[in-house]
Amino acid sequence: MKLTLICPGKIREKWLVEGVEEYVKRLSKYCKTQIIEVEASPDYIPMDRALAQEGERILSKIKPAEQVWAIDLHGKEMTSEQISDALISSMERGGGSLTVVIGGSNGIDKQVTDRANLRICLGKHTMTHTMTRLIILEQIYRGFKINSGENYHK
Repeated sequence: MKLTLICPGKIREKWLVEGVEEYVKRLSKYCKTQIIEVEASPDYIPMDRALAQEGERILSKIKPAEQVWAIDLHGKEMTSEQISDALISSMERGGGSLTVVIGGSNGIDKQVTDRANLRICLGKHTMTHTMTRLIILEQIYRGFKINSGENYHK
């Protein structure tokens, strides 16, 4: 199985990089994980243009048949058990592959959310787009553990 995360920009905080690396390592029991960082648009350009540019960069990395999740403030809030079910279902529909897209600091472009097979909201609170990588990797890891009947979720 293969999991791909596509996100604008790089993580600068060492502790966050280490957390992402830890969950990529944990996920290796269940799938190969790839993180694709596309160029983030600069803050000095208008937000709609920045979103469109990032959206185009993200979409250029997605193949037509891929199952895609967009992490989106306007998506569906789900329990860990629901994420687990959606994970397995999406992996099956995607031939063992799933792509998860995280927007940049300005959010996620509509053309990306329109392409997504599932839009997931991780909560109504605000968090950095870089921190979202760690949170969604943890939830996917938790989803695999739940599906396998392993002791992890509480």
